[in-house]
Amino acid sequence: MSARIARVERGTLETRISVELNLDGSGVSRLATGLPFFDHMLDQIARHGALDLSIAAQGDLEVDAHHTVEDVGITLGQALAQALGDKKGIVRYGHAYVPLDEALSRVVIDFSGRPGLEYTADYPRARIGAFDVDLIREFFQGFVNHAQATVHIDNLKGRNAHHIAETIFKAFGRALRQAAAFDERQAQVIPSTKGSL
Repeated sequence: MSARIARVERGTLETRISVELNLDGSGVSRLATGLPFFDHMLDQIARHGALDLSIAAQGDLEVDAHHTVEDVGITLGQALAQALGDKKGIVRYGHAYVPLDEALSRVVIDFSGRPGLEYTADYPRARIGAFDVDLIREFFQGFVNHAQATVHIDNLKGRNAHHIAETIFKAFGRALRQAAAFDERQAQVIPSTKGSL
């Protein structure tokens, strides 16, 4: 199996994003988005996804965090798609339930080649510190659009907004790890009866 690594840069008038990804890493992250809570959530993906992740972002945070968060999702999705390559040998599907105290979330991923996001999460407040919780959905929308993945995210229980968000990102990392795993038994097989994803 060749190395499943990617490096993607994205530059617009609103943001400059650089992502380096190693799908077969050990959960090490270097994160600098200018948004401490967002960095904390991205670290959950790396740690629980057992992937090495480096993200540097400069965005128009003087406006708000929307462009930065969305564009990190877009760029991470592009990097993931690049690292997966032709998808031969991947498990394809992954799911995870993750609790944190009173909160419980479920994430299901299919590297289907088709973008789709189903996202259900009700937060008890609009912000976690200075971070707007609406941006969590924007991050995942950007990701699925460019990773060409179907992702279902459901927060099943929770009263604490931080706990809700953290269970979502941890479950996403675990589900991604499972779906991207390499299956030696199917090393030369694309996991689809169509023969392509």
